[in-house]
This record gives sequence, structure tokens and C-alpha cells, in this order.
Amino acid sequence: MKGLLTATVVFATATAISHAAIADDDMRNDKMTIAVFGDWPYNQNLLTNAPLLTSSVNADPDVRLVIHVGDIHSGSQPCTSADILPPISTANPNWSRQVYFQFQQFKKPVIYTPGDNEWTDCHKTKEFKAGAPLKELAAVRQLFFARPGKTLGLEDKDVFSQSQYFNEQFPSDAEFVENVIWQDGKVAFATLNLPGSNNDTLPWTNGFEDPTAQAREVANRTAADIRWLKAAFQLAKNNQAKAVVLAVQADMWDPAAVAPGGDGLSAYTPFVQELANQALQFGRPVLLFNGDTHLFEADHPLANPSSPLGLIHHTLPVPNLTRITVQGSTNAPAEWLRLTIDTTKPSVFSWTNVPYCKDPLTSCQ
Repeated sequence: MKGLLTATVVFATATAISHAAIADDDMRNDKMTIAVFGDWPYNQNLLTNAPLLTSSVNADPDVRLVIHVGDIHSGSQPCTSADILPPISTANPNWSRQVYFQFQQFKKPVIYTPGDNEWTDCHKTKEFKAGAPLKELAAVRQLFFARPGKTLGLEDKDVFSQSQYFNEQFPSDAEFVENVIWQDGKVAFATLNLPGSNNDTLPWTNGFEDPTAQAREVANRTAADIRWLKAAFQLAKNNQAKAVVLAVQADMWDPAAVAPGGDGLSAYTPFVQELANQALQFGRPVLLFNGDTHLFEADHPLANPSSPLGLIHHTLPVPNLTRITVQGSTNAPAEWLRLTIDTTKPSVFSWTNVPYCKDPLTSCQ
């Protein structure tokens, strides 16, 4: 009975979004170009030289949308604690506002999904014990998601926020203003708040300990993410989309995380298993973007269940799922990913990395 109820809720959510999406999009667009990056800006040099990135993206006449997959500062910088009272002396309240300003320099709509560095990990010593995770997440929402259902950037775009499209059976889903779905042409898109640090299961420390609140946070958000994932695929089915694109922050197949002493990846398994199920049922190309591990890579992590990556989450083989980790942090070359989606071709997705720092002597890393 519970499974039937959940399926009915997901269908109702996706149907409501479908009707709005069809009214907003005539589904005739077969081709589009998107700029994708993340783990940026990771230091003051990158922030100072942010116009190099924005100018590079803005100069491309084909780019229709910009996606940032989380982590707006490094894991060794203080969190921002923007507008949190009483203020924390180790915080840097101006950093997020400066990043927000840079997002507003992109000519096209900007979609952003939060990373662990800006909220989950704010309790850590290496982030200067700069803030309580839940308060930091609230501050991120207050600044970057002040207009539910609207994008950042100079050009407004309507999207469907989980804070607006949720079922009363799951009232806590209304918290997740950062989870959005949208449709462009024949492609369904979604972002989900899925951060690093094993999905926020590493214990909070340094006076911010609250095991009950942390366990509730992880459970509510993961359940909301899974419902939102199902809604995105249901939208794709309802509207006969030819592909699905998802964006999260966490690298759910990071080999370092499952090595001795690593953070672990077990808390992602319920999400990954549902992703596998949904992608298999959809049967068409699915592309997943993540940041977190900072080095560009494109692979098919669920194609072979017997491979090192396939063994992490124990799913059925999923040949139609492609995963891209975007280049980030201070790694050279400094670049953004140019994604081309062409639904008239069998290989719907193609991409290239675009360096935006031409001069190696320029301090942009």
C-alpha cells in the first residue's frame, strides 16, 4: 500500500509539472548547448578572475543555460554564515555574496545546486568551525534561492521547485527549494541536493553535534531527492522526452571514498539504486553531472556490475547512463564543459572542455 501511495504521489507531482511544462515549452527544440562547471571559485584568485569564466561562457552564442554543480569555495575555507546571528568570528559572510554577484554576470539563466563545502562540512576544523550545517544550508537558500521557481543569471527562466511541487503526504519536501526540474525541448532536467561527505552522514563536530537533527536531515533530504528523481523521470515519460539530464554535487563513485580511511559511499546507495531502476525503465539516454572530485572524467559507472565502480552500489547493468565529473578546484587547465544535446542523433550528448584561462601565467587557479 505504501509503495502504491508513493507511486501515486510521484505521478501526481510529475503530471502537475508536465502540464505547466507543456504550456511553457512547445517541445520542438531538438538541439541546445549548456555550460557546466562546479567546485568554483575555490580560492581568492579564482574569484578575482571570475570574469575570465563568465566572459568565456557569455561569448559563446549557442549557450542557452549555465549549470553549477556545487561547492562555491574550497573545503579549507570558512563557511559564510551569511546573515546568521549571532555571527561566527571564523566565518566569511561576504564570500557567498560575491559568488552570487558573479552568477549574476552570466547572460543566460544559471542553475545552481549546493555542495558539501557550503553547508555540510561547515562544522569541520579545516573549515574553521565556521557554522552549524543546517543554519548554513538555510543561509544558502536565503541567498541563492530567494525566488522559488526562478533561476539566477541575467536572464530569468522558470523552473519547477520542489518547494512548490510537493505532495501533502510529505510536507517536509517543501523545504527543498534548491531541488528543481525543468524541460527544454525534448529533454527533462533535474537538480538534487546530494552533497559529499557520504551524503552528510559524517558526524558533525566542534560543538555543532546534534545526532538527532543530523539523522533527520539525511533521512528527509534523501527521501525527498528520491521522490524528486522519480518525478523527473515520470515527467520525461509523460512528455515523451528523448533524454534526461541530472545534476548533483557528490561523486557517488569516488574510489578514494571507499579506500581505507575514506568517507565511504554507502549513504548514496539507495539513491543510486533508484537511479538505476529509473534509467532502465526510461530506456533512453540519461546523463548525470557531478563535481566533488574536481578532475574531468566521463564514464558509464553502472554499465558493468562486476567492475570496481559497479560493485559499489550493487545495481543491475545500466548501459544508458553516462556520468560526467566536471573539472574544478584549482586543477589545470581551468575550463568549463560545453554540452551539446541533439535529440535527432542516436548519441544525444556530446561535449568538449573549453579552457577559459589562455595565459598560463595568469593567476586564475
